[in-house]
Amino acid sequence: MDGFHVAANTAGNQYQRYKAILAQERLPVAFVDLEVMQRNVDALAKRAAGLPIRLVTKSVRCLSILRRYYGKGPFLSGLMCYSPAEAAWLAEEGFDDLLVAYPSAETADLAGVIRQLRLGRNIVLMVDSPVQVDHLDRMARESAAVFRVAIDLDMSSDLPGLHFGVRRSPLTTPSDVLALARRIDGCTGVRLMGLMGYEGQIAGLMDDVPGQGLRNLILRRLKAWSGPQVNARRDDSVHMLKKAGIHLRFVNGGGSGSFESTRTDPSVTELAAGSALYAPALFDHYRNFKLEPAAGFAVRIARQPKRDVFTCSGGGYPASGPSGLNRAPIPWLPEGSRLIPDEGAGEVQTPVVYDGPEELRIGDPVLFRHAKAGELCERFNELLLIENGQVVERAKTYRGQGHCFL
Repeated sequence: MDGFHVAANTAGNQYQRYKAILAQERLPVAFVDLEVMQRNVDALAKRAAGLPIRLVTKSVRCLSILRRYYGKGPFLSGLMCYSPAEAAWLAEEGFDDLLVAYPSAETADLAGVIRQLRLGRNIVLMVDSPVQVDHLDRMARESAAVFRVAIDLDMSSDLPGLHFGVRRSPLTTPSDVLALARRIDGCTGVRLMGLMGYEGQIAGLMDDVPGQGLRNLILRRLKAWSGPQVNARRDDSVHMLKKAGIHLRFVNGGGSGSFESTRTDPSVTELAAGSALYAPALFDHYRNFKLEPAAGFAVRIARQPKRDVFTCSGGGYPASGPSGLNRAPIPWLPEGSRLIPDEGAGEVQTPVVYDGPEELRIGDPVLFRHAKAGELCERFNELLLIENGQVVERAKTYRGQGHCFL
């Protein structure tokens, strides 16, 4: 039994373990437990059931961790980026097989991609409209280059009065996909490589949240209805393209929360995941799988206004998305800590109520978990990588290397 399992038999032992590791550190700090993260990666491989996984960079945002898993496996294959500028930078850093999952109209960023294409790097951009295709085609012809692109298929589901999914692509049918593919086929500066269909309503919504039985039941039923429907849409799109003589190099689908349904689509050639490595709070309660928290941040208690209230320096690191308590960072250790709803996590201080067994004092750390994965890296210049009970590396985040792509 390794050191983590021995230390983590109780939440108190787990707190004492991290407290000892961070004792000499200046707080706040962000950290990743490499042993826990590896177990999450191993679980991903099992859930993928043989399909390769493209690692999602927006959920990692740290070169050291990307290098740790890039091309390893063999189940981990390629990166899914969130910005053309990010993809160009990663190509400069030696990464290849880069899929940019979101369209961009930033000419300077696209010019950076052209420079990398000329050096032989494999970067695929995302499109979902003729306007984007025409813009890329003009840029490519002016630069004597050829952009490689993938088509983004909408994977949401609609019921009367309910849009179940995220608003990404305007391409909602196989016919829409075919029309754009033919537009691409008529261009000299753009070449179609793949198709992506991300079912965010399945991958990104927890369906086993304690105390939300009715909501969980509704979400499970919506997911069970939506999954086969959107899988068929993606599969039909691929078949329609093949029938028209248009062949794809890859078909990407899924996210950390939807492997079980996405892998049943026979057209999918690869999955995508990133959040499952760090296991942020928004991935705590899924019925089909469980993850272990691998990343967090520590802040230090600076004062004690009441017997059971401990005020920490820093901590105001909310996540993107609809505003609400589930976007706030969650007090994690010591167990028994919780935010004060009327104050939340503050810009320069965060009070927590604590009613656990630890004897907390001014100077002690409180550990939090971020609601989402990679966004934590936008708050810190480095991640402390922990293994065998000690800090083994101080890994720079994107921010620590001077990059903020969006």
